[in-house]
Amino acid sequence: MSTATLPKLTSLGLEMDASDAAFGELRRSKEVVDDGAALRARMGEDGYLYLPGLLDVDQVAAARHEVLERLAKEGFLDERHPTTAGVSKVNVERKWMAIPLTQNNRPLHELLYAGAMMEFYERFLGGPVRHFDYTWFRSVPGHSTGTYPHCDIVYMGRGTQNLYTSWTPIGDVTFEMGGLMVLENSHRQQDKLRNYLKRDVDAYCTNRADAAEIESGKKAWQDWDGRLSSNPVSLREKLGGRWLTTEYKAGDLFVFSMATIHASLDNQSDCYRLSSDSRYQLASEPADDRWIGPNPIAHGPAGKRGKIC
Repeated sequence: MSTATLPKLTSLGLEMDASDAAFGELRRSKEVVDDGAALRARMGEDGYLYLPGLLDVDQVAAARHEVLERLAKEGFLDERHPTTAGVSKVNVERKWMAIPLTQNNRPLHELLYAGAMMEFYERFLGGPVRHFDYTWFRSVPGHSTGTYPHCDIVYMGRGTQNLYTSWTPIGDVTFEMGGLMVLENSHRQQDKLRNYLKRDVDAYCTNRADAAEIESGKKAWQDWDGRLSSNPVSLREKLGGRWLTTEYKAGDLFVFSMATIHASLDNQSDCYRLSSDSRYQLASEPADDRWIGPNPIAHGPAGKRGKIC
């Protein structure tokens, strides 16, 4: 990828520094995909694994079709275009649609929780694996801002730390559509980020005036939603490294660790950018109880942990 030929890219409305010193291409790891030890070594080096073409394209297409049909039924797509194009209505309200788009979605579940995905994780982790039962899904309409920089551990750190995220594009994702990006070598910055990484987004102060609102579910967070920064440009300048991304294709898989800083570019296209976040770990290790079971409690009232501050 030549940064000189990139279109203007933004994240959270801020123009990204696309110089070679600040922006770059993801390293591909497809050549080591069949070697568990090499995969673990590469994860240690990079904090992520980019595996182009690992997943079945037809399965991705089936999952995409099901998601777009659901979005169309809810009135989120522009009816002047084919449903398959995924063109969002102008100024459509952005909603967190994880459960409506993933519940009883057999094609999506087969893509994420069977076949090539699970076979990969068994090689990578070196034993029987389990996945979280909760499936995160991001349906980002056209002309919407991206996701703020964060690490996943603050949202799911009550079980094993040997936990990994699969970011799976549900269809092609161009630069204009705004895919996932990671901050180079950020997984090596745990000393600098110690105070952040040890936090739990669902912890709250019981002696605060708004404690009852947290406990009832009326208020989701107590001052903090898990973000590391609201400014990906200044964060990179502070921590160093480059923001790394690529143009993703259907069938690609992107895996990263709990301590890898990631965010996304803004969607500057007219179409939905569709992707899923799913989590995997060794079955023998403890799992965060917010995300397992037939009806995961997630970030709701049952998942909060009170403390005296």
